[in-house]
Amino acid sequence: MTTTQTGPARIGEATIAEFAAGLRGTVVKPGDADYDHERSIWNGAHDRRPALIARCAGVADVIRTVDLARSEGLPLAVRGGGHSIPGFSTVDDGVVLDMSLMKGVQVDPARRRVTAQAGCTWKDVDAETQQFGLAVTGGLVSSTGIAGFTTGGGIGWLVRKHGLASDNMVGADVVTADGQFVQASADRHPDLFWGLRGGGGNFGVVTSFEYQLHEVGPTVLSGLVFYPAEEAEQVLRGYRAACAAAPDELTTLVNMTTAPPVPFLPESAHGKPIKSVRLYLLHRVHK
Repeated sequence: MTTTQTGPARIGEATIAEFAAGLRGTVVKPGDADYDHERSIWNGAHDRRPALIARCAGVADVIRTVDLARSEGLPLAVRGGGHSIPGFSTVDDGVVLDMSLMKGVQVDPARRRVTAQAGCTWKDVDAETQQFGLAVTGGLVSSTGIAGFTTGGGIGWLVRKHGLASDNMVGADVVTADGQFVQASADRHPDLFWGLRGGGGNFGVVTSFEYQLHEVGPTVLSGLVFYPAEEAEQVLRGYRAACAAAPDELTTLVNMTTAPPVPFLPESAHGKPIKSVRLYLLHRVHK
């Protein structure tokens, strides 16, 4: 979102002090006691040393951070609340815009809508929406962040019945590269909205998402079935046939993995190749 500069980044102490004074969140920089902790991300394969980490508390902080990166000519990495497996949420010699403190969730059960800030994980969102027996397609695991998941498409347990997370996104608050705040939807900035719905990053910093919700839960049926690796061909043929006849309420996935050390598998199988089939069946139970 910004131009880069060669060599290690240097931001003047006066600039940092002025920036920090106007921030509701906190600033972390090299040499601070918590720098190594704050620069670390979930995927430890990415070991980066940013010039500054801005832990934003709200939209105003996000705008200030984008403006700082642009004015200083530094690369900007955006961090939500989750995994960032490819390491996009950190950068060497640049600015990390960290929204993990921004976890507000507001549910409108009458309209079946939820608005969630970009620092949320799916656990945060589900905890609020399930109070009303509602949900949207979220991550396969609850610690996945909603931001990267949604802007990347979003394949989850509700995908077969209700589509991708991006299909269910109906609006987004965005800070653009020039520091402007805009609201994107089908009738407001529709081109931006189109790009955000699964197009990945670099369209701006999404500070909150609005989703359409569906009746799901509070009880669902799920399970995990393991097969020996040597039965892979037979399993896959059967799996393909079963999926073709399955109702839309049933979402499944299959993968080759190694047997985990869990008590319901024989110890002799632990660590050996197996075929795993996971099942998730929507089953609405009315109170």
